[in-house]
Amino acid sequence: MRTISVLGFWAVLVMISCARKTVPAGSQAGKDAITFMSYNVHHCNPPSKPGVIDVDAVVRVIKKENPDVVALQEIDVNTGRSGKINQAALLSEKTGYHSFHFSKSIDHDGGDYGIMILSKYPLSDMATHKLPTDPATGGEPRVLSLATVTLPGGKKIRVASTHLDFHGKTNGKLQMTEVNRILADERLPVIIGGDFNATEKSETIQLLDKAFTRTCHNCAFTIEEGKEKQAIDFIAYKPGNAFSVLSHHVVAEDYASDHRPVQAVLKIGF
Repeated sequence: MRTISVLGFWAVLVMISCARKTVPAGSQAGKDAITFMSYNVHHCNPPSKPGVIDVDAVVRVIKKENPDVVALQEIDVNTGRSGKINQAALLSEKTGYHSFHFSKSIDHDGGDYGIMILSKYPLSDMATHKLPTDPATGGEPRVLSLATVTLPGGKKIRVASTHLDFHGKTNGKLQMTEVNRILADERLPVIIGGDFNATEKSETIQLLDKAFTRTCHNCAFTIEEGKEKQAIDFIAYKPGNAFSVLSHHVVAEDYASDHRPVQAVLKIGF
């Protein structure tokens, strides 16, 4: 009986060891690295299915890629077009990422429309900052969503999500200038992700590059309109020595949204 008990004990140890080795890559980030995704989800409406809301399709993308933090854009909360559902709360519930911060940009169809931050780890010090829009352009109000993430081991970083306006030539520059101003005095390292509605050679992205280090250059496209393919969704961080890029990729997923998600693994250097 004693021999059987010892064998059983070692079997349990082997099972525990194997289980530890099979943790998905994204969830290993924690102390040494963080996996960050930016994803414009088109209010969870697959472009091939006008009028259809498919929150589960977005959930599948996030769960498959397994990021630690997600900057999301085009989120509906209690709008008529999305069936009066709270997409922010549903995405949190269905992904199992129980920390989230929704930032309203505008009133829309009886509800709210905006952006959010979704995190595996606790969020605190959450804030929403309004960004300027030139009234002459007829552009929509936009915001910057901010939160502090406490990583395993206790390190803290600031994370941000944004969605800049594409109307006219001035709004992107106005809004990016304000984003830089808001984040200029942050004492913690910052990671920002968003739909910047601007390409790499634009003045908007040049302003981003003055304050941040992007995780890609000559980036793969994130949106396709007709025959035109463009990279307009980016991830960036500051200061430059706080992180280093272990990997960056655009997820080849074209059903759930008209944008492809962008994901980067950043090694923590502080």
